[in-house]
Amino acid sequence: MKPRTVLSWLGMSIVVLFVCNLVFGSVNIPFGQVVRVLTGGEADKSTWNFIILQSRLPQTLTATFCGASLALCGLMLQTFFRNPLAGPSVLGISNGASLGVAIVMLALGGVVGAGGEMGGGLALGGSVSVVLGAFVGAVAITLLYLVVTRFVKNNLVLLILGIMVGYLTSSVVTLLNFFATVENVHSYVSWGMGSFSNVSLGQLPLMCSISLLGIVLALLQTKAFNALLLGEEYALNLGINLSQVRRFVLLSTGILTAVTTAFCGPVSFIGLAVPHIARMLIRTSDHKVLMPATMLCGAAIAMLCNLICVMPQQMIIPLNAVTPIFGAPVIIYIILRKRK
Repeated sequence: MKPRTVLSWLGMSIVVLFVCNLVFGSVNIPFGQVVRVLTGGEADKSTWNFIILQSRLPQTLTATFCGASLALCGLMLQTFFRNPLAGPSVLGISNGASLGVAIVMLALGGVVGAGGEMGGGLALGGSVSVVLGAFVGAVAITLLYLVVTRFVKNNLVLLILGIMVGYLTSSVVTLLNFFATVENVHSYVSWGMGSFSNVSLGQLPLMCSISLLGIVLALLQTKAFNALLLGEEYALNLGINLSQVRRFVLLSTGILTAVTTAFCGPVSFIGLAVPHIARMLIRTSDHKVLMPATMLCGAAIAMLCNLICVMPQQMIIPLNAVTPIFGAPVIIYIILRKRK
């Protein structure tokens, strides 16, 4: 199929999955009732209004933006490092977010208090402090890389540095787990399973705006990514500033990984596998087409995973128990194909 046809099919699949996420779940709500609530009316049952507006709509939009963001991160890193197994976690940015959450949950007990001159004090509750801790941790690692890139010009060294940072942050998290209480460890493990249901309707504009910023920064580098496909020397001959591209990649990847991990936890496999799925569907390496296709594919798979998570009655399956079902076979296929 032509790329334009594939993009059309992906767009239609997103619309269908978006509607399914609003209609189906542990409580099935008729499609007509969903439309009535979304257009400003009242459903026949008051609980349906709450479920649609306060739970399913934010959850579906979160899955859409996070899936697109993680998939785009994976595509950028795989292109820039010329490594098919590069993903959002390869630079340790998601590990930095996990460390920030570990400090909040395991060391501070889930609540961050900050004294203020206006009114006696400002207390950030558990969910807000977790988001803040994850975002600060991810941004700190991103800023570290932006500083390091001034001295390190070799992409392989940068990749190895990311792996080492991941190991260091994981060791600190392990120590925090060892000294924490059972309740706090359980909370941290639950956060690590990933979920698109942690974003409230009030938090949604902030998450979406930050995600859009990272996506715009990534799309500005489309020409540079196409040039990098032919090698760094060719890109230099075309006038591509590799140092600037490296900073843009780190900045956009850091922003997208930070906001996704902060609000949804460390979501696995979407950033690693979806770019390969998009390449197989679109059958082109032109990033002008591949980047939109990757984002659409990431959003569709994230919504499909979310739908599977919420379908069982009286329970929600952890997100990271579902994403490997789609991601692992793709990665195995890529490894075997590269070997041949």
